[in-house]
Amino acid sequence: MNYIAQLAASQNLMRVLLVEDEERIAGFIRKGLTEELYMVDVARDGGEALDFAASAGYDLYILDVRLPVRDGFAVCRALRQRGDKTPVLMLTARDAVADRVQGLDAGADDYLVKPFAFQELLARLRALARRPPHITDQILVVANLTLDTQRHQAQRGQQLIELSAREYRLLEFLMRHRGRVLTRTQIAEQVWGLDFDAQSNVVDVYIRYLRRKIDDDFEPQVIQTVRGVGYKLEA
Repeated sequence: MNYIAQLAASQNLMRVLLVEDEERIAGFIRKGLTEELYMVDVARDGGEALDFAASAGYDLYILDVRLPVRDGFAVCRALRQRGDKTPVLMLTARDAVADRVQGLDAGADDYLVKPFAFQELLARLRALARRPPHITDQILVVANLTLDTQRHQAQRGQQLIELSAREYRLLEFLMRHRGRVLTRTQIAEQVWGLDFDAQSNVVDVYIRYLRRKIDDDFEPQVIQTVRGVGYKLEA
């Protein structure tokens, strides 16, 4: 395992939802942020963004303005109406003052105009992350399985479950996306990151490890295989 992967495995990664419909830009930002040890999900339109935001706890949103289904202004307003106080950085090709004002009035915390230097994006994310933290789920629950993300402690009913660092990261990722079908590639990119070999069966191997610890001796079983696609975790 390289140094970056070791460091990522030992830390509770900052979770970012990137909402960008242009595949080239989304890929560039995601790759750069992953190399900087952020955990990144990508939504391609405004509707998907709101679904992602409702199903997982994020530390930051990077939100493009020009989106299908619902534009970035509408998404930002909807998040704030839900009571979601997660910092929002809006990205857009628009540089008119009126557009920046509209974004900030919708509830955005900062605004970055395309094209931008990636180092400036990182600096703005660091500045947003230094603000007083919003309240996120510290205890994740699915059926009688609980995960205390502050203590890094898993429990099934009254029984504590001992997990390796990698098993813990896998379980936390599944629980933060409970109810959603996750492909093997999605799981591998977030849990293994730069250390992942696309030809390996490491995801399936670790799912088996996790099942032995949290499912085999308990009811209901919560890790479900979606044949031909991947896995999901729900009661």
